[in-house]
Parts: sequence; structure tokens; C-alpha cells
Amino acid sequence: MTEAGAVIRFPMEQYTVMGLTEVLTKIPAHWRLLSGLGKELKAGRYDLVILVDYPEFNLRLALAAHAAKIPTLYFIAPQLWAWRPGRAATIRAAVSRLAVILPFEEEYFARLGIAATFVGHPLAEMSWPSRVVSRTALGLRERDRVLVLFPGSRVQETHRLWPVFRAVGLHLLAEGACDTVLAAATTGSDYPDSGAIIVHRGESAHLLAAADAALVKSGTTTLESACTGTPMVVAYRVHPLTAWLARRMLSLDRISLVNLIANAEIVPEFLQEAVGCEALLTAVRPLLDPTGPESRKQREALDVVRARLGVPGAAQRVVALAEELLAA
Repeated sequence: MTEAGAVIRFPMEQYTVMGLTEVLTKIPAHWRLLSGLGKELKAGRYDLVILVDYPEFNLRLALAAHAAKIPTLYFIAPQLWAWRPGRAATIRAAVSRLAVILPFEEEYFARLGIAATFVGHPLAEMSWPSRVVSRTALGLRERDRVLVLFPGSRVQETHRLWPVFRAVGLHLLAEGACDTVLAAATTGSDYPDSGAIIVHRGESAHLLAAADAALVKSGTTTLESACTGTPMVVAYRVHPLTAWLARRMLSLDRISLVNLIANAEIVPEFLQEAVGCEALLTAVRPLLDPTGPESRKQREALDVVRARLGVPGAAQRVVALAEELLAA
């Protein structure tokens, strides 16, 4: 946004944190920001409010904009289909239009009486590297059987997933099921006792495109794997208390975005206590053979998911919605 010429008045890095205690310390700053913006909305400083994700704050800001009779466009909608569907009343009352990025969301929100337009997923904008280009960039041979590990981008995720992901990778190397295992590393996280696993800090798209199979944490990485056509197994662990709460609040029987978009379990999912070395080995091992039935079947299903992400031009379609609201 800065590169496009937007004036960043309140850098969100000052407000966003992870962890319950840390969030509590930021509440006063959020209230001050909401109060200040509310006064500016009432003063008529803005003609349109475009909200992006961040629902706990942005839904309150939408109510303030509605009170000031200013139209609101919400890009990347709150995931009511996953949890807290009661927020639909707030969205219906305060948001002029939703611009959604998942293909099933347009129909979902329409059933709730909320105007929503599917604009396509931002990942559809990207140009993904080929297997040959990526293997050359990483120094891998075409005949190598390659597994890539994505234990997460947050320290908490890596802490909970790296030990079992590492065990799976080392076991598959030892038994000769694969020739190379790479782990996608992020700043601030440690990857102890990696042994023969190559810890890679760099472009993650090359890792996925080069791999025969991936073991990934739940999240956007699953869609990135779909975009590169990489068969995967999904695993996720959170704090036991968080898991206990989630099981009572979530209204889903699947968690990975690829399975949600496909409306079927096309990739194996393992959660909490099910995230064990033996279970993951059994799921990952057959995917390392690109000619095997499990790998071929998953690649075909991922092609469908990739097509459902839409075509390039999401940003332009959001702009068109904004212009429509400004002209109303």
C-alpha cells in the first residue's frame, strides 16, 4: 500500500501481537485508535471505508462508519462459516459490500442476506515456478525424491510441530523413501537437531514446486501447495486449552482450506493428539512416488482447487466495487 502511494498513518505492526497476555496489553491502544477514527468519521473526513481482514477491530470500525453514514467495503471477510456466525447481524447492518476470496463464501453470505462478491484469491495473481526451474535453483536432481516440511511461520507453531515433522523427515531419509528433505524456515524460529534435513531460509514457492510431497501446517500454505500441484499432508497443534475451546466453537468438520474449497477430504488432516510420527509417516510415504495412485489422485483434486481460486484481477475487481460504492 505504501508503494502504491497510500499514506500509512497508523502502522499496524504497533498493534498486532500473538498470545492472550500480549493481546490484553494492546487493548487500550486499539480503543484509542477506534475512538480517534470514529471522531474523524463523524467529521466527514472520509467518503468510503475499505476494511481488510482483522475482524475484531474492523467490525467495530464498520459500525462507526455506518453510524456516520459512510459506505463500507470489507475485503477478506470474517470467517463466519468457521466460527462465531452470530457476527452476521453486525455485518448485515454495518457493511455495504463484502469482497470475498474463497469461492464458497459468496453463496454462504447470500444465504445470510449479506451482499458479497467473489473477487478471486490473491494467490491466483502469482506466477508459480516450475518443477524444473525450482529444482535447478535449489541444486536438486530431477530423479531425487524430495519432501518439504512447513512447520509454520509463528514461533508457537514451529515449537509444537517441528519435533514431529523432523522425526518424519529423518525417518523417511533413513528408510530410503526419499533422497532429500527440506524445511521451510522463518526468521525468529529455531530448528534444532535437524540432522540431514536441509533448513532453507528463502523463497518458499521454490520448495513447494520442487517437492514430490509436502508435510505442512494448516493455513495458506495448503493453498500454495495446491497452486504448485504438490501433494500434501496437513497437520496442526495448538495449546490444549485452545483446542478445547475450538472444538466447542468451530462449526467445521475440516480445517484445511484445500479441503474446504473442494468440499471433500482430498488431503489427509491430522489435529492435536492425532499428530504422531507413525500416522504422518503412513500418510506421507505414498505421496513421495509421483507415479503412485495416491499422488496422482491428489494432484488431480488440487487442479480443481486451483481453478476454483479464480483468475488474476482480484485487486481490479475490488477497485470496481469501491468505485461503485463511491458513485452510489
